[in-house]
Amino acid sequence: MPDLSTLALFAAACLALAITPGPDMLLVASRSLSQGRAAGFATLAGIQAGIYGHALAAALGLSQLFVLVPLAYDAVRYAGAAYLLWLAWKAFRAPAPAASPPPGLRRAPVGAMFRQGLLTNLLNPKVALFVLALFPQFLRPEAGSVLAQTMVLATVLNVIGATVNGGVILAAGRIGRTLSGGRLGRAPQFLLGAVFAGLAARLALEGQR
Repeated sequence: MPDLSTLALFAAACLALAITPGPDMLLVASRSLSQGRAAGFATLAGIQAGIYGHALAAALGLSQLFVLVPLAYDAVRYAGAAYLLWLAWKAFRAPAPAASPPPGLRRAPVGAMFRQGLLTNLLNPKVALFVLALFPQFLRPEAGSVLAQTMVLATVLNVIGATVNGGVILAAGRIGRTLSGGRLGRAPQFLLGAVFAGLAARLALEGQR
């Protein structure tokens, strides 16, 4: 178990990262804006489950594969970009949400939002490299199981991320309800599609740095 001073330092680093606008914040904000708070929180839950997956892979040494085998990194990177483009296409084609949906109309399935957040995160090898670069600086082999310490750090990262992004989701959801059903009813859907397309381009073109 990491000591309190290590956890405090790690938490400070996580907070600085969380409040800096990035792909995860942009994704959950646009999802909440276009499909409501439940979709935003489900997407965030999927992203955070992905963080645990990357942390586990780092603890087991699997993330080293991306460093040692560039072809594996590129394969996952392009698969992630293709998946994001598919999500962008679906968002552009989706109808505008109604201001007052009739009873019985199915809302966006929360399970699907969770899976999309999870896959978006898992198919981003840059997240794996981020975890691989950051976490070892706060691990102390003499403090016990490295795997247990890694999962504790992942939990701290997720709690702080949930706090910051939760506020973003609540604000974006309120704005989305204001826009829905009006002349700008499809604007949130186009924004979500643009976010997915932009993330796909970023992932495909940046390469490994």
